[in-house]
Amino acid sequence: MNTDNHLQPDLRLGVNIDHVATIRNARGGDHPEPVRAALMAAKAGADGITAHLREDRRHIRDDDLTVLMDELDIPLNLEMAATDEMLEIALRHKPHAACIVPENREERTTEGGLDAAGLHNRLTDFVGQLRNANIRVSLFIEPDPRQIEAAIHLGAPVVEFHTGHYAHVTGSEREAELKRIADAAALAAKNGIEPHAGHGLTFDNVTPIAAIPQLAELNIGHFLIGEAIFEGLDGSIRKMRELMDEAR
Repeated sequence: MNTDNHLQPDLRLGVNIDHVATIRNARGGDHPEPVRAALMAAKAGADGITAHLREDRRHIRDDDLTVLMDELDIPLNLEMAATDEMLEIALRHKPHAACIVPENREERTTEGGLDAAGLHNRLTDFVGQLRNANIRVSLFIEPDPRQIEAAIHLGAPVVEFHTGHYAHVTGSEREAELKRIADAAALAAKNGIEPHAGHGLTFDNVTPIAAIPQLAELNIGHFLIGEAIFEGLDGSIRKMRELMDEAR
């Protein structure tokens, strides 16, 4: 077990800054600046920054991505739909990582995991082009063996398990979902895929997920930005970082 979690944490924390941009876009203009939030998150202990460039640009905008690439000293994880437009943007900017997510125009946030198995033919060339550009490809999927098998066939080095269902159920249902995520993480790791997790994680529910030994990274956004209203962005990230480290 690592004895110096601050310098080399066992479990990485990726902070999603989308909802800083959501607040900015509610009134227009440039405040609050997502890039400023990303730099503060890095200083507070984030190991990476996640930003989702959506088709409708409802939060992160193209110019945000440009500045993030210029300013960040920690990895940028670009969440993106499997579209020709997003592939062109990713290949142009070459972020450290690209997480392919499902995207419906009407949804408030990403709902459920990507059907990597059903979209195998569409994703084969998409994943291949990203990998050829030395972009680490991640698939945002349900913790399901069928989807992990698809990730293996697609050659994706990373999967991120959707933890939304875990976050919204209680009691025995939550225990069952936790086991499903743990089993999926073990299966992915056994097959050489690095497992991550995210969606709906909070101070109250993160510890059991963080304790899953195979998980290498958690990506958390909406909750941390919301808590920043009460605790400050630095405080909310440091508290999440502490909970994750304690779980290991």
